[in-house]
Amino acid sequence: MTKFRIPRHEPGSNLIFHVGALIAVTAWGASFISTKVLLNNGMSAVEIYIYRFIIAYIFTLLICPRPFFSHTMRDELMFFLCGVCGGSVYFIAENTAVVYTMVSNVSLIVTLSPLITAVIVAALYKSEHVSRGVIVGSFVSLIGVGCVIFNSSLNLEVNPLGDLLALLAAVCWAVYSVILRPLSSVYGAWFITRKTFFYGIVTALPFLFLDSHHSSLGIFLVPEVAFNILFLGLFASLVAYLMWGQAVKNLGAVKAGNYLYFSPIVTLVLSAWLLSEHVSFTGYVGCALILAGVIAAEKIGSRHRESNPSNPR
Repeated sequence: MTKFRIPRHEPGSNLIFHVGALIAVTAWGASFISTKVLLNNGMSAVEIYIYRFIIAYIFTLLICPRPFFSHTMRDELMFFLCGVCGGSVYFIAENTAVVYTMVSNVSLIVTLSPLITAVIVAALYKSEHVSRGVIVGSFVSLIGVGCVIFNSSLNLEVNPLGDLLALLAAVCWAVYSVILRPLSSVYGAWFITRKTFFYGIVTALPFLFLDSHHSSLGIFLVPEVAFNILFLGLFASLVAYLMWGQAVKNLGAVKAGNYLYFSPIVTLVLSAWLLSEHVSFTGYVGCALILAGVIAAEKIGSRHRESNPSNPR
C-alpha cells in the first residue's frame, strides 16, 4: 500500500487548526451545561446519552458508510470495549454525576483522564516510563480533586457521589484512550468514532431498560430541550470530533491536547453565569490545583521529551 506523506504547513497556515481545537474544547465544556439543562427538564442521564449519540451516529454513518465491519473479530471486540469505556459507561457516569454535583466539578475531575492514561500506559508498556513531571502533576491534581470533593461535601445541595462518578468517567476515558493505541494505527479516525458510537448505543440499551424514568417524545417539542439535544448531537459530538481530529492531525496530539485544559474553565464560567452555581474558596483552590497539576505534567514532560528525543512520549 502506498504511503502518503502529510504536507507540512507554514506556521501561519496552522491558525485555522488552532481555532478548530479551541472551538472543539469550548463545545465540550459547554456540553456539561446542556446536559444539566436537559436533566432539569426531566430527561434522564441515559436518555440524554442515547439520543445524543443516535443523532451523531446517523450523521457519522452518512460521512463514513464504508467499511462497516473491522478486519478481525478481535478488532471488533476492541471496538466493543471502546463503546463501553469511551461511550456508554463514560457518558452515563458523567451525565449522572451532573445530577449529584456541580457541572464545574465534573468538568474539572474529568480533566484528570490524560494523567490517568499516562499511568496506565506506563504500567502496560515497559518501554514507556512515567516521567517526574507526570508524577508531580498527578500528585498535585489528586490534592485538587480532594479539595473539589471536600467543597461538595460542604455544600448541602450537592453530593460527593457525583464527584466519584466523575472520577469513574475519567478512568473510563483513560482506558478508552489506551484501547485506541493499537486500533489507531490500522483504522481511520472517523471509522473508530463511528464504531464507538454504535457500540456505545448498543451497550447503553440495558441501562435504558433498567431506567424507570422514560420521557415522552413530546419533550422534544420544548424549544430548550430540542436546541440542547441538537447541540450535543451535532456540534459537541459530530462537529467537535471532526475539528479535533483535524487539529490533532495537523498540530500533533501534544500541542492540540493543551487546548483541553480550557474546557473546565469554559464550564466553570458558563455554570456560574447560566446556572448560578456557587464555588467556595476551597473549590477554587481545588480547581487551580487540578489545572496546575495537569499543565505542569505536560510542560515538564515536554521538556523531558525535548531533552530525550529517543523517548516516544
